Amino acid sequence: MDWGNVTVEDLVDALREVDWSSPPRPPSEFFSRFTVPKSFSKWDSRLKCNLYYYRTNYFIMIVVILGLGFFTRPLAIFSAFLTALSVAFLNDSFAGSFSEKATRTTRNFSPQLAAKMRPPLKPVTRGRPSAKRAIHVCGQPRWVFVLTCSLVSLALWYISCGLFTLSLALLIGLLATVLHASLRTPNLKARLNTFREEFRAVWRNYSEI
Repeated sequence: MDWGNVTVEDLVDALREVDWSSPPRPPSEFFSRFTVPKSFSKWDSRLKCNLYYYRTNYFIMIVVILGLGFFTRPLAIFSAFLTALSVAFLNDSFAGSFSEKATRTTRNFSPQLAAKMRPPLKPVTRGRPSAKRAIHVCGQPRWVFVLTCSLVSLALWYISCGLFTLSLALLIGLLATVLHASLRTPNLKARLNTFREEFRAVWRNYSEI
C-alpha cells in the first residue's frame, strides 16, 4: 500500500473495518528504531502506516493514560470504559464479535431471547456484488449502542466532574500517539502485515458475491 496516496477518510474507513482482535505488538518492537522523517511526505506516509499497524497499541495506551488520570475516581474510570466501548463499537469486527459472544452467552439461559438478538438476514443475489450489510449488535442497529454508551458516559463525566481531567488525559494520549507514530520507523513486518490484511479484505468481499 502506498500510504502517501491514502487519504484521511480512507484511513478512517480502514480502521473501522479492520479486525481489531489481533493482540498488540510486543514492547520490544513498539519501542524500537526511532528516526526523524526527512520530509513532510515521508512523515505523512509514516504516520498513516504506524496508526494502522500499531492501532491496538495506541488504543491501549490511550485507555491506560485515561485510567491513570482517574485513578482516584472510580466513577470517572467507569465513564472512560463506556467512552472506549462506544468508540470500539464503531469498528465492524468488534461490533460483530461482541454481538456473537453476547448472543452465544444468552443462548445458555434463554434461547428465545438469543433468537431475537440475531441480526436480520438479507438475500444475496449471486453474480452481483452484494450491498454493504448494515452492522447490528444484539439484533439492534449499531448506532443504538454507540449513542447509548456515549450519552451514559457523558452523564457520568458530568456527575464525576472529570471533564477537565478527561480533556487533559485525552490530549496527552493523542499527543503521545502522534509523536510515536511520527518517529517510529515503519519496518518490513508492518508493510507485509498491511498487504496480508488487504488480501483478506478483498477475499472477504469476493466471498460475499
